[in-house]
Amino acid sequence: MSHIIVGIDSGKTSAIACLSLDGRLMYMDHKTFAGIDWIVENIRKIGTPSVIATDKRNPNHVIRKVNAAFNSRLFCPSSDISLEDKRMLARSIGIKDRHERDAYSAAIKAYHIYANKLKQAEHILRERRIDDFDSIKAKIIDRYSMNEAMTGKEANRN
Repeated sequence: MSHIIVGIDSGKTSAIACLSLDGRLMYMDHKTFAGIDWIVENIRKIGTPSVIATDKRNPNHVIRKVNAAFNSRLFCPSSDISLEDKRMLARSIGIKDRHERDAYSAAIKAYHIYANKLKQAEHILRERRIDDFDSIKAKIIDRYSMNEAMTGKEANRN
């Protein structure tokens, strides 16, 4: 299973947006009265989350529980993502549903936090002819150094 970045909009209607570690939208859906089980089950069908993202500065209990279920990084923006930003991000790929828009906005903002490091890692991996992009990128998101991620050895972290 591939590693992914997941944006979640939770509430009466919940939505999820799953991105590959190169920022491509892989899956998006929403459901009214969905609950945590629906969110977790649908994420598992797509991949293993390296990051769970929200569009709110303070994540609610649903976001925290989903994040705990996967033991992934939690991305919360420093301030709530504005409606104007969400509309601009959604317009770029034609999202109409507001819940999906919010989930996608959270996911793409999280991706942008890691994008430079992930692109740099991919460049190095291509130069060294290493094919395991996905798991190495996931380790980099998990704050491993490039060397640690490629060798599988974790440095002594005091």
